[in-house]
Amino acid sequence: MRTHRPLAAAVAGLAIIGVAGLAGCSGSDANSDGPVQLEYWAWASNSQDVVDQWNKENPDIQVKYTDAGGGTDSSAKLLTANRAGNAPDVALVEYTTLPAMIVADVPADITEYVGDVEDAFTEGTWAQTTFGGVVYGIPQDVGPMANVYRADRFEELGVTPPTTWAEFRTAAEAVKAADPATVIAALPPAEFGFWAGVSTQAGGQWWSSEGDEWTVGIADEPSLEVADFFQALVEDGLVSTDPLLTPEYNAALNNGTMLSWPSAVWAPSVIENVAADTSGGWAMAPLPQWTEGDAAVPYQGGSALVVTTSSDHPEEAAKFAKWLNASEEGNELMINTQSLYPAAIVGQEMTESNDPPALMPQQTDFYAVAAEISADTIPVTWGPNVNLARTVFADELQKAIDNGTPWRDAFIATQKAVIDDMVKSGFTVTND
Repeated sequence: MRTHRPLAAAVAGLAIIGVAGLAGCSGSDANSDGPVQLEYWAWASNSQDVVDQWNKENPDIQVKYTDAGGGTDSSAKLLTANRAGNAPDVALVEYTTLPAMIVADVPADITEYVGDVEDAFTEGTWAQTTFGGVVYGIPQDVGPMANVYRADRFEELGVTPPTTWAEFRTAAEAVKAADPATVIAALPPAEFGFWAGVSTQAGGQWWSSEGDEWTVGIADEPSLEVADFFQALVEDGLVSTDPLLTPEYNAALNNGTMLSWPSAVWAPSVIENVAADTSGGWAMAPLPQWTEGDAAVPYQGGSALVVTTSSDHPEEAAKFAKWLNASEEGNELMINTQSLYPAAIVGQEMTESNDPPALMPQQTDFYAVAAEISADTIPVTWGPNVNLARTVFADELQKAIDNGTPWRDAFIATQKAVIDDMVKSGFTVTND
């Protein structure tokens, strides 16, 4: 069902609509007689400890860390600061928002500074920050898609954990027959990353570009087939569409009536935070496959360090980013100090000697499985208006669920809204 495609070419250099946010701090500066001073924005836990280690070892390049708030908050602040010409030298940016940042001329072209670390990452990982042969960032953490499930409850109910999506349906039917109060998973409309991920896994390509021309594929045939497949599951009462991590959802995790979360390798830490008493009952496996034997999956989540166009010291900023994301020391700090799943191959290898997550202490091969999944990932191009797509998609899919209309109509409506917005913003879109 999935066809591999090469990574799309360069992102067009056009302006995007304004983003509200607070003014950021000033960019880099250096005294002629002192060290280079770099500003660094990120949000991962214990980032200051990592910066302290760098500063201790690099007296000539000193880094000042600011907690930028993460996700949407960080992106808005970064765009505003860049327009004012005072963005930080280095900033953490989510993969999904990087294309919009490139269009807004936030990240600098750092190709000449980072060629020596390209081999530190898999092709699929490096592709997350490379457009048209131009490198705009260094991958930091990744979230290869995986399935986290209640192994103890599957065994108790006599249900075999699925390895394909066809088996997922069979397992869902068996769960419902064995215990009608239990559901195999919740797959709500708001989980845009999941829907984009399983569509990509199936062969969809929601955005692609060649030169300054874009194609939008949210309603391509593989994605519409995905819509049909999951709609049938919901209509047959085999999966839930209720929101994740609500009190009701968390209660189902705790009492064993929610059996899996098709998501990514970061999910165990999330579940452990809300259902710690279920520790020991969970396991992680590769995401179910559309075609048996085709194990490649995209990432759901993750971020990269970019050097901004505001920086007066791009080479030094890139040096810091390379140390943190590609060196053994940086990856060790990332793993043990920040609890991130690293993008670099060496970091993923290092995790294999770590204890498994607290949610599944019995799965001693957790990180080996994670590294195996991450080694076969699909390069993905995100478009310049992911935030709009996310909002429209959730609204349209919820409407389809409520009204009992075809789910594929939600994919089609989202594609139309995305194309209309891109054309209005000045992009060339090749869809017929």
